[in-house]
Amino acid sequence: MKNNLYRLCLNPCAWLSLALVAFQYWILFNPELPLVERATHLVLSLAIICFATPFSKKQASPTLNAIISMALFAMVAIVGAYYFLEADRLSNRIENVSPIELYDVVVCSILVFVLLEAVRRTVGYILLFVIAAFLVYGIFGYQLSGDMGFSQIGWDEWSEILGMTTSGILGVTTATSTNFIFYFIVFGVVYSAVGGGQLFIDLAVKLVGKSTGGGAKVAIIGSSLMGTISGSAVANVTSTGVFTIPLMKRTGIQPERAAAYEAIASTGGQLMPPIMGIAAFVMAEMLATSYTNIALAGIFPALAFYLSLFFFAGLDAKKNHCGTLNDEDIQQIDPILPRLHMLLPPIVLVCGLVMGFSAQIAVFWSTVTCFVAPFLHPNTRYDLKNIPLMVLDSGVQAAKIAAPIMAIGIIVSIAIQSNLALKFASGLINVGDGSMVFSLILIVIGCIIMGMGLPTVAAYIIGAVLYVPALKELGITELQAHFFVMYFCVLSMVTPPVSLASFAAAGVAGTDSMKTSFEAFKICAVAFLIPFAFISDDALLFVGSYSSIAIAGLGLIFSTAVWAIGVSGFAKHKVSVFGRILMMSCGFFAMISATGSYVWLSAIGISAVYLLVHYVKPRESQHINKACLHTK
Repeated sequence: MKNNLYRLCLNPCAWLSLALVAFQYWILFNPELPLVERATHLVLSLAIICFATPFSKKQASPTLNAIISMALFAMVAIVGAYYFLEADRLSNRIENVSPIELYDVVVCSILVFVLLEAVRRTVGYILLFVIAAFLVYGIFGYQLSGDMGFSQIGWDEWSEILGMTTSGILGVTTATSTNFIFYFIVFGVVYSAVGGGQLFIDLAVKLVGKSTGGGAKVAIIGSSLMGTISGSAVANVTSTGVFTIPLMKRTGIQPERAAAYEAIASTGGQLMPPIMGIAAFVMAEMLATSYTNIALAGIFPALAFYLSLFFFAGLDAKKNHCGTLNDEDIQQIDPILPRLHMLLPPIVLVCGLVMGFSAQIAVFWSTVTCFVAPFLHPNTRYDLKNIPLMVLDSGVQAAKIAAPIMAIGIIVSIAIQSNLALKFASGLINVGDGSMVFSLILIVIGCIIMGMGLPTVAAYIIGAVLYVPALKELGITELQAHFFVMYFCVLSMVTPPVSLASFAAAGVAGTDSMKTSFEAFKICAVAFLIPFAFISDDALLFVGSYSSIAIAGLGLIFSTAVWAIGVSGFAKHKVSVFGRILMMSCGFFAMISATGSYVWLSAIGISAVYLLVHYVKPRESQHINKACLHTK
């Protein structure tokens, strides 16, 4: 332990992470000017990335990596010194009026370069190329003819917009990272480190392990709970999948199906209230509403998503006679009762949000509870010497997530200044020829393509800038539009041909990536209909009276169950081909129709009658057979 602490003391990331953590909790109770807060968050995050991520993982030697990282850190230091020394001038200057100095342009150029390199190191080349394309468009787009052209904006003006105001790189995306995302990242890191993540998995085993399809249900519950905290589908797969995937395989579930269950459950965690991953914080900021409203809006869509998986897992297990855990698997789990107090941190978080506290204050107290709760029982106590490692992990994880989010501020600024967002919206509607259905399908395709290889939050922000204006022009409310875009950006993680969560799960399961991807797509196909459901009826997003919300929500859940029966081909016993087609058709039309409409009522009614006949008919046959035997 002493050697570990010594190595931490020599690690620049540890000191930078400590500085970032200390600063973030200082401004939580002692707010500074927005520009000062965001600039400090940006500089410290970029500094951490200089040392936490190598220039090249394969080709460059450690010495070359160190030299390049030090050079990059020197550039970050220049940017930090600039914002520190010029804080008063930048805070008081008037945009488009106050003069722009040469050193302003130089520092902004350095900042853009460092941000692009941070994006490359943290998420790869796809987002880097997207940002670079927007930069090229912003600089040279004035030369284009037609609707894509715009008035010339020089690099000095772009320097002012991107680096000297709170509407560029230091705009809404950096504000979200500074004010919300950081605190939830710390909570997730600390809660997992003190045993909360393992408790979720063990609790799921005890709750549903003995039920039919318990192996898959454990993955669905455990990964959904971890996913809502971690905010990253891939990270969730690699952390919980190492336990749940082998567990499912031992119950007889095929490797590709086991990996598919884990990929879907981990992905859906970003849709599950109360935390909903990272994109929900960005949505709250963009809509200028409280995070509580976003969490409420996500309740019924998330319930429908996970209950459909639950139904499918149970029905598929009955059909194939596999997927249920044995007593040995359950007995290996440590007793839950002595660890139940470890549920206090998420309970404190939920209670804080329900009671009206800000998301930052609620998650602060839940993080404090993470440090205290383990000491309520001897079996859950942790070593206090692990706290420095928690600080390091918190800083590194927060920085790796902050870098791409802050860099997307470049895209947002260029899209707004060039009026690209509205031009894109008009063009999309023209291509759709005024048809809402066709336009929605085009937007779905765009969101999924954008999500291939991009982090969910990055894909969502770009999608919100480009597609939400088009959805609003189609008469869809802003809340519906943002949720629609976010859902499909999230679902891109399990959509072939590039589905990062499925690929990660396949790696853990040791199976084919494409087979896993298509299996995941098949199982969660109903999730692609849920966004169309809340487009048809915004009551599913907790808008309207409680009675209309309840009826719409129950109707959606019933529809997803009907769809699951159709896909699995099994209810109490095997469903005929006609029955499967009927169930899937009824589920489809019930989900995409407005609640209470003739189509909705017909679909719900027909499916209910069919299921009633399906469940009653075997009983009647058994009675007839018994009567015949008795007569003989």
